[in-house]
Amino acid sequence: MMHAFFLALGQLFDRPVLLVLLKSLALTLLLFAGLGLGLWYAMDWLGGATSEWMGIGSDAGAFADVATLLLFLLGWWLLFRAVAVAVLGIFADEVVAAVEAKHYPAAHAAARAVPLGRSITMGVGSALRTIAVNLLLSPIYLMLLITGFGTALAFFGVNAWLLGRDLGDMVAARHMAYAQIAEWRRQTRLRRFGLGAVGTGLFLVPLINLVAPVLGAAMATHAFHRRRNA
Repeated sequence: MMHAFFLALGQLFDRPVLLVLLKSLALTLLLFAGLGLGLWYAMDWLGGATSEWMGIGSDAGAFADVATLLLFLLGWWLLFRAVAVAVLGIFADEVVAAVEAKHYPAAHAAARAVPLGRSITMGVGSALRTIAVNLLLSPIYLMLLITGFGTALAFFGVNAWLLGRDLGDMVAARHMAYAQIAEWRRQTRLRRFGLGAVGTGLFLVPLINLVAPVLGAAMATHAFHRRRNA
């Protein structure tokens, strides 16, 4: 998997990949800024309502600021990954095609482009799945807080599994019929989990997380074709 990472890193500034990086990053940050602004206003209202209920009075502003900051940090951790991968889904075919054209020309020639409608569906499905699964498991995360380490480990493992699926599907969609992908997922669980683990780790590193989606798509392309050629 590390070999795939360095191959992906080496192609990051190739023109087709760089263009996707700039487009997806601009759209991701725009959407996330809108989410942050909405969260700020929501928490300002919630802070005022809570302070009135609790009799905090003049401390309402401070309460709203602190609560908003905490929720925004948690939101950045989870929502940035969901939004970034969803946005990448719109442009992922361009990244996969660029990697295939350079490293796997025969596979590139045999591939079929993923229609825009399906790309959007996959991207939105990825975001909804990520948010829904993490919300569903949030009680478990809270229970594990007592261990100090368990919550982080569980969160990392769950999101590695989710990201491995998303990145793998971006490549498989170019080479398989939709009905075949479920079986392919069953056969590649460990490989995709490893891919997702590396990608999730990249999302946790400041600044690197900005290029993590594109690196992940490129890594997934190498992982897919190296297994097929093995």
